[in-house]
Amino acid sequence: MRFMIIIKANAESEAGQMPSEKLLADMGNYNEELVKAGVMLAGEGLHPSSRGARVHFSQGRRTVTDGPFTETRELIAGFWIWQVGSLDEAIEWVKRCPDPFNGESDIEIRQIFEAEDFGPEFTPELRAQEDRLRAEMAAQRP
Repeated sequence: MRFMIIIKANAESEAGQMPSEKLLADMGNYNEELVKAGVMLAGEGLHPSSRGARVHFSQGRRTVTDGPFTETRELIAGFWIWQVGSLDEAIEWVKRCPDPFNGESDIEIRQIFEAEDFGPEFTPELRAQEDRLRAEMAAQRP
């Protein structure tokens, strides 16, 4: 099972405040633990929403809104992609995570859909397309 682990933003991360050397070291050690355990597939921090944009879709129209965005608790400061055996295992790993902001913070855990989750609507042709695209993406990585 794959999960996206979402580190929610806070006022400091949205203001562009960079983590301390200690937090970077603690997170580096935690990431090393995740990699050695075969759990971590990817992980990145994100720039504040002031450096981003949103595209709203409505009845065929697209409207672009530049950041920053006001609802900090709904924003993402970073993420991991993990492969673990269960939601409970993902929770146990998150509980071992260094506090991302040395204060109030939230980390959300969401399971990633797998091909079999889509049922018969995900036809053999669509599966083949998905497999081809994943192979192309893997070939493009350095």
